Amino acid sequence: MKIAFVGLGHMGAPMALNLLKAGHALAVFDLSADAMQTLADAGARKAASPKDAVNGAEYVITMLPAAAHVRSVLGAEDGVLAGIAKGVTIIDSSTIDPASVKEFAALAAAHGNAFVDAPVSGGTGGAAAGTLTFMVGGSAAIYESVKPVLSGMGKNIVHCGETGTGQVAKICNNLVLGVTMAGVAEAMALGEALGIDPKVLGGIMNTSTGRSWSSDTYNPFPGVIETAPSSRGYSGGFGTDLMLKDLGLATDAAKGARQPAFMGALAQQLYQAMSTRGDGKLDFSAIIKLYRSDQ
Repeated sequence: MKIAFVGLGHMGAPMALNLLKAGHALAVFDLSADAMQTLADAGARKAASPKDAVNGAEYVITMLPAAAHVRSVLGAEDGVLAGIAKGVTIIDSSTIDPASVKEFAALAAAHGNAFVDAPVSGGTGGAAAGTLTFMVGGSAAIYESVKPVLSGMGKNIVHCGETGTGQVAKICNNLVLGVTMAGVAEAMALGEALGIDPKVLGGIMNTSTGRSWSSDTYNPFPGVIETAPSSRGYSGGFGTDLMLKDLGLATDAAKGARQPAFMGALAQQLYQAMSTRGDGKLDFSAIIKLYRSDQ
């Protein structure tokens, strides 16, 4: 299929590369010339703008940092809606608030286009391996139509319900992720202070009731999981500022629903402390630095 892909960051670039590997024809756009060139070297067409990227596209995928970026990419003079043909489905895999999703869906519908929220889980490793989970919000018919496209980038494509429910699933999932990472970091730092070998402690946790993705795949203590960002100076991965943004989305949504989010609010403050001290660009597992006296 002919697909336009806008947003080639840590997640978007490997996702787009997997679409090329699956045999799709891609037109790509990003503000980073280097990111564009990487995709061009793999066979994509470099577009001059989002409007140019969607010319002739059968599907459009956006993968952007925040709702403000999605709004701009959609509605700008050289944006997606300025160049897209009627009937073409827009798939947004950004993590944004459910209310904005409904706003964008209405904007697209007025132009004659369906808008699907399809945020992802699985991290940069899952993006590179093509094993992401997609949480899709939209009608059953639209879900079936986008599933073949998403299958080129992920292994688990889940229909969550109507438009906006994909984002509900994503912010709830990342609420758990932020809380569990803080908990694992606290426990690993305590173990270190009490004198146990971190690898031994990590191994016990990962075969016991303390096991979680944050401990067995993404452990925040350096050297426990060699493939985790913690073992490469907390580079790459999922940035602290992005986790802070997602926890903000979750706590804002909880406030609107008058639903308590005690752990989410505390986790948000911990990641805010990380960001304030200048560690916002580090992987979010660097939260363990708040607990280690030499960090």
